[in-house]
Amino acid sequence: MYWAILLASAVFESVWAVALGLSEGFTNPWATALFFIALLISMAGLGIAVKEIPIGTGYSVWVGVGASLTVIYSMVTGAEDVSLLKIVFITGIILAVVGLKFTEPKQL
Repeated sequence: MYWAILLASAVFESVWAVALGLSEGFTNPWATALFFIALLISMAGLGIAVKEIPIGTGYSVWVGVGASLTVIYSMVTGAEDVSLLKIVFITGIILAVVGLKFTEPKQL
């Protein structure tokens, strides 16, 4: 359950990162509101998840997944160029996140 919360909060990290870019320096009220709501959900989820997941692992997964999703979203929407190297490095981040999951002791 804690891993699911962590991954969901990483998705909201990506949402607030994208919303921050769309907020135009907090002058766009809808994007600014989305930023703050997603930030609150993301941080709350991270806080809950690290009750059972070590903070180093939890934070690394949260940042890695959130950053990867943000770059993927930006490439899909055309806000950022797609390149083979970006895809290779994002894949590396995701593989590292999966590896971190498997380093954790089994929990019920």
